[in-house]
Amino acid sequence: QVQVVESGGGSAQAGGSLRLSCAASGNTLSMNYMGWFRQAPGKEREGVAAIRTRDGSVYNADAVKGRFTISQNDAKNTTYLQMNSLQPEDTAMYYCAASDRLWILYANLFKPPPYNDWGQGTQVTVSS
Repeated sequence: QVQVVESGGGSAQAGGSLRLSCAASGNTLSMNYMGWFRQAPGKEREGVAAIRTRDGSVYNADAVKGRFTISQNDAKNTTYLQMNSLQPEDTAMYYCAASDRLWILYANLFKPPPYNDWGQGTQVTVSS
């Protein structure tokens, strides 16, 4: 089992930036993908970015392409989400999640089920 803890959330003005971090501990060798998700009040949880930890391949949802960047540290136990050009519609609770699946189809990368271990979330609020 992997434990993940998010940090870095907060408030920003529209057009601003925030950087989220996700620190993983426990059986990190079992991790093959890390994903960032968000959930706004009254909405379903949606994936925004994912990274395949063994080779660093990155994937971004259409809603955030060109604005958000996912990355990892050399030890592959911390994942980052750099968020630029923030918009009020980016306001949500952001969650980090780990998956031990060896392969995840692109169509499933931004869906919760392939991910096993979830953090408690960090709030991001963007004002206009």
